[in-house]
Amino acid sequence: MRTSRRGTKAGIAALMSFTLIAAACGGNDDGEADDDASATTEADAPEESDDAGDDATATTDAPDESDDAGDGDAADTDDEDGEGPEIDGDIPGGDPVAGGTLRYALEADVDGINPTSSALSSPGLMMGNAVFDTLTAATADGDFVPYLAESVEPNEDFTVWTVTLREGITFHDGTPLNAEAVVKNFETQRADPLVGLAVKPFYPEEGATTIVDDLTVQFNLLESNRYAPGALASQLGMMASPAWIDAAVADPTLNQQPVGTGPFKFDSRSEDSITTFVRNDDWWNGEVYLDKIEFLPVTDTASRVDLLFERDVQGGQYSDPASVGDLRDDDSIQSILDLSGEETFAMINTAVPPFDDIRAREALALATPLDNYRNLIGLGVAPPADQAYTPDQQYYNPDVVQVGDDPDAALALVAEYCAERGTEENATLGGPTCTDGKINMELQWSGPSVVQTRTAEILDEGWKAGGFNVSFDELPQDAHIQQAALGQYNVVTWRQFGASDPSTDNVWVLCRSIGGISLNWPKLCDEERDALLIEAQAIENGPERVEKYQEVVQKINDDYIYIFFVHTPWDNAFAENVRGVCDRTAPSGEKLLCVTNGRNWFDSIYFEQ
Repeated sequence: MRTSRRGTKAGIAALMSFTLIAAACGGNDDGEADDDASATTEADAPEESDDAGDDATATTDAPDESDDAGDGDAADTDDEDGEGPEIDGDIPGGDPVAGGTLRYALEADVDGINPTSSALSSPGLMMGNAVFDTLTAATADGDFVPYLAESVEPNEDFTVWTVTLREGITFHDGTPLNAEAVVKNFETQRADPLVGLAVKPFYPEEGATTIVDDLTVQFNLLESNRYAPGALASQLGMMASPAWIDAAVADPTLNQQPVGTGPFKFDSRSEDSITTFVRNDDWWNGEVYLDKIEFLPVTDTASRVDLLFERDVQGGQYSDPASVGDLRDDDSIQSILDLSGEETFAMINTAVPPFDDIRAREALALATPLDNYRNLIGLGVAPPADQAYTPDQQYYNPDVVQVGDDPDAALALVAEYCAERGTEENATLGGPTCTDGKINMELQWSGPSVVQTRTAEILDEGWKAGGFNVSFDELPQDAHIQQAALGQYNVVTWRQFGASDPSTDNVWVLCRSIGGISLNWPKLCDEERDALLIEAQAIENGPERVEKYQEVVQKINDDYIYIFFVHTPWDNAFAENVRGVCDRTAPSGEKLLCVTNGRNWFDSIYFEQ
């Protein structure tokens, strides 16, 4: 099974699937560490079965949608055909040695590690990679291949995809992986009030899945989608034990004790402190080398960098440009940099005053101090962004430029707005939309965060000059995401996009993703934009598809719902004795993607002796 790739986009998965709220998290990875730990929970699951199958290698014969698939690996910075992942760096492998504990620093913690109900931001997906396997997986050159699945096949019009599972795989609690387990995961996700937002818009209310036999499931889509397998390579494709899913519904504390089929088993978790996984000696896809992984949430990026320099951790995820620059400049650190994943931007809520009026949104964009942000925060490490594509990607629209640094033009629009609508109520602030001829607004971000606070100060300076009264609201990452989903914000700083194929990013922009809880966070509906997106997901990569996405880029720019700052530089950094990060392979032999949007996998990692 091969599907087409999105230009040189290496983010095979920030939203390669659905990284639900995941990739969509606020701003740069920086803040102050929280040392308060809750009570530790211990796993008490039965030993897994010894009969896990690991020798099935068949893949599907689904059409190869790309005519110019690259052959580069994860160490390539650019494929010759301009289609491969843009990932800089590789950590060499050798003769793997078993043993040792890898301590890994995360940018934050999450409220649970349940793919059917938790809002898995990048740290949650990282921990999920240790304990869960996915139905499909992304290859190093940007395609998708079966993983837990033995095959994934479409019908003629790509409205039905048939998933056949590998035989003999069991969950950590001994429950078999079968068609019923896949449907249990799917239906639980669909029923969840938050995770379901990424599922319901694309499937019929009845008959979304059909069990063909014990190992075969049909997924029945609402519309044709040639690129649907990507949705099975991250959170929506993570398979959890159906017995554990039922237990966690009855006892939500079990959301902290995940049970999957993955290379590591849950051991213990102290929220906001340490989460520990131990090796699964019976993993279905081969030998696992590390004895243990300990995940430490450290929200202050400087502290996270220091922990790696001092070797108190042996790995970590980083996206703050200053930290990324420091890590790359140190010869003792091994960095694998995802150069073209998510974008960093300000996101505007269009559902309530003042930004339900396009004049207010355009004025905010015009007043944005882009040069200051890009120079003082981006530091030359993070490339400037005008849209969700980089100039070397096929869907990039060269006619679209992010406006900014024009406070005089902003003042004229603000004056016009306040004269007409200045007495209306700003629902977020509970007061008038304008005071003293300036628009009242709130800027929200994820923290505590030194870099994000500095970002807010830079933005505030420019926005004040453009006619805005700005108040601040700093929230923990999970609360920040929830506020955005509920539409309880004016403007937030955000990270998002970065899917390997842009069709996977539809969930963030379609009208059908708007509701009381929304994944179309800005809540702006454009039926013409929707039509372009649905048409584009059904057709083969080529000039017609490129034209549709470039038109979508123009529409998004014209609506002033995002103010693009930079393309986020994600660095997965490791100590010098860590090996094998990019040695992952699929059961059928393909080299798999090793990092994407701040996440890596752990089944192939070992320590050099």
